[in-house]
Amino acid sequence: MRNKAPYLAVLFALFTLAACTFGFDPNAPGGVPTLSGGAPSGDTGTVVQIIDGDTIDVRLPGGDARVRYIGVNTPERDEVCYREATQANRLLVEGKTVRLVRDAENTDQYGRLLRYIYVDNLFVNAALVQQGFAEVVSYPPNTAQYEYLKSLEIEATNANRGCHPTGIFDDGSYTR
Repeated sequence: MRNKAPYLAVLFALFTLAACTFGFDPNAPGGVPTLSGGAPSGDTGTVVQIIDGDTIDVRLPGGDARVRYIGVNTPERDEVCYREATQANRLLVEGKTVRLVRDAENTDQYGRLLRYIYVDNLFVNAALVQQGFAEVVSYPPNTAQYEYLKSLEIEATNANRGCHPTGIFDDGSYTR
């Protein structure tokens, strides 16, 4: 049997390079938002596809569902920083078991589940904002985490993290 250590070292190096190339750094100032008491209760499923920076497909016991992250917005396909935001999301959730936590509404106008996303104790919505790959957006009545996410965006803006240097989030509004 061959020694797998060289292959694992190359794989680790590629992952690290990819993370650096796209600017996502889980060890950035302030760390990544985690919960000491664990994620709130919600449905669990496995991420089967990354759609973009704020939307995923999840395999749930009742079938696959498209899930839109609550409280955040990332660049669209034709906008600057789209690839970076999508890659940051991919690094956080691809193939992982996630906990989906509901706010006031179950679905949006397109039939997507609206959820806060957790991987173990990592609050994914918050991590994307804190690293600068998502902007906080208030979509009433789904505002349970709005103030917390807003504080993370202020921090990311001041530190010029992620997509902020591009100006993509500079519309001066936190509502849609």
